[in-house]
Amino acid sequence: MINLYTWQTPNGEKPVIMLEECGLDYRLHMIDISGGEQKTPDFLAINPNGKIPALVEQGEASNQRVFESGSILIYLAEKTGKFLPSQGPERVETLSWTFFQVGNTGPMLGQWHHFDSAADERLPYAIGRYRDESIRLLGVLDSHLKDREYLAGDYSIADIINFGWVRSGISGLKDQGAGQFSALMDWVERVGSRPAVKTALDKLDQAKRAKSG
Repeated sequence: MINLYTWQTPNGEKPVIMLEECGLDYRLHMIDISGGEQKTPDFLAINPNGKIPALVEQGEASNQRVFESGSILIYLAEKTGKFLPSQGPERVETLSWTFFQVGNTGPMLGQWHHFDSAADERLPYAIGRYRDESIRLLGVLDSHLKDREYLAGDYSIADIINFGWVRSGISGLKDQGAGQFSALMDWVERVGSRPAVKTALDKLDQAKRAKSG
């Protein structure tokens, strides 16, 4: 049985979507990051970095832990043989766009959101720097998607991993430049309309409501 520890954030959505897309059975454990549950000893035993999401697959002889969202998606893709080509140029392209998110859109949009909405002190330089870089990265994705349906050929973990952050970025930066990215917005609608994606987001929403009481 797969146990997933996560929360309702762009990073936390990724493995839920992947599990639903793969049709795998799993237990969803909500880790309230606003309450610091990701820093408890029990959770740190799963992910020493104290971040969601994390996954533990129970086996007959031992349990396999997996942390970091990109690692989780690759683990599930290789487990099921789905959404990641096993070899060749298609695999390389899929992994390239997967790690584009890991190293770029997630960190930049996350920092923009922090300095724009959560920091105790408003720092115009930091806000502007991360805003402008976030918009640039969304533009890279938009340009790439102008003549294709998905990021790396067929629908893949590259689309799953980028979806949440792109959706959040377009919403937050729509009036600051992101609203011009029509190909990217079409892609968000295309991915978001998939039944497994809808189910995953609905399950997360319900689980958060239940956790919050």
